[in-house]
Amino acid sequence: MLYSYNKTLLEFKRIGFKKLILVLAGFTFVIGSVSYGIGRYAAFGDLSSYEKNLLLLNIKETPFNQDELITLMKELNIKFPHIALAQSYVETGQFNSKIFRENNNLFGMKQAKQRVNTAKGTQHNHAYYDTWEESVYDYAFYQCRYLGGIQTEEEYFRYLNASYAEDPNYVSKVKSVIEKQKLRELF
Repeated sequence: MLYSYNKTLLEFKRIGFKKLILVLAGFTFVIGSVSYGIGRYAAFGDLSSYEKNLLLLNIKETPFNQDELITLMKELNIKFPHIALAQSYVETGQFNSKIFRENNNLFGMKQAKQRVNTAKGTQHNHAYYDTWEESVYDYAFYQCRYLGGIQTEEEYFRYLNASYAEDPNYVSKVKSVIEKQKLRELF
């Protein structure tokens, strides 16, 4: 039996079965909510950083131009952005390829299967995206997953040569674009 204490009348009153069920349900709700909050905090840190991560993926579609691409690369802290920009030149034929025009794919990315990505699927044997911005986000996720330990440009170029493209001249093409287009100066 459960009783409640009435301070006004200074007496105990027996709690009925229905009221007991409501109290237990409320208690369960409170405990569940606290547990959920603690679990969410443990998984994501403070909720404000979790919300910031959600906002990060609130992608707005803007018409493509190189200045917008550079701005987004800076916002996302793309590692060695001049190299990534040169890759986009090489991969898209200076933003004219079918893969770029139809897939919004700036970096010749394939659809990832082992990491977080923003691709909607595969088309023309490459990942496709709803917006060009999504391909930049996907490249940022790619860098986070595979290039986190790279510290120098030479390490980056070695990685590209070994793992990114099938073309044995890929790195020399990227380096050539960096020099011809003076891409270092843009960052």
